[in-house]
Amino acid sequence: MSLLDMIGPVMIGPSSSHTAGACRLGLVAHHLLGEAPRTAVIDLHASFAKTGRGHGTHLALIAGVLGLRPDDDRLPRAFEEAQAAGLEFQFRDTDLGDVHPNTARIDLHGDTQRLTVQGSSTGGGVIHVTRVQGLGVNFSGASPTALLRYADAVGMIARIASTIAADGVNIATLTCTRDTRGGHALLAIELDQALSAEALAFLGRWPDVTWVRMLPKLMDG
Repeated sequence: MSLLDMIGPVMIGPSSSHTAGACRLGLVAHHLLGEAPRTAVIDLHASFAKTGRGHGTHLALIAGVLGLRPDDDRLPRAFEEAQAAGLEFQFRDTDLGDVHPNTARIDLHGDTQRLTVQGSSTGGGVIHVTRVQGLGVNFSGASPTALLRYADAVGMIARIASTIAADGVNIATLTCTRDTRGGHALLAIELDQALSAEALAFLGRWPDVTWVRMLPKLMDG
């Protein structure tokens, strides 16, 4: 058992699942968008929809979208921070199907980019990201995570893994999904450390790769 398991995450309250976890879901979307968000539409499922306002979920999600961490003392003023940053946002209560009750789907627009992320807050500030850009993923943000979207082709995963190894970085876990054979694929790779800027730039120059992001570690400890 870790210290985090015993005392919980460092955070602005009141709830680790509805506040700290919600903020981290917003942070995932913030980092993966890759630019300042201009609009956010956030769908709240089940418990998030029913009890979120009382637990600060709405504030926490917007704080994360703005790039604030769960222990940032600006979190309770996230709506004011959003107004100052020029971020327009709305929340919708939505049935997202057979998913964890603390689930949100975040749709962000920037000046040039659009991103959709879905994930759940599973307790103690821990999150589980399940969909990015409409494709299934499986990562927690507890480790630096590289995400690549590319045209599905033979040998792509091996080539990407070889590039990561050449950068001196070890792979912890890897998940890959695709919409159809030969269609679009999304690879999520949890790493022992972040890839270098040079490796990310190299991967982004491949003709079959349409999108590359490096998500920093979002969990303490």
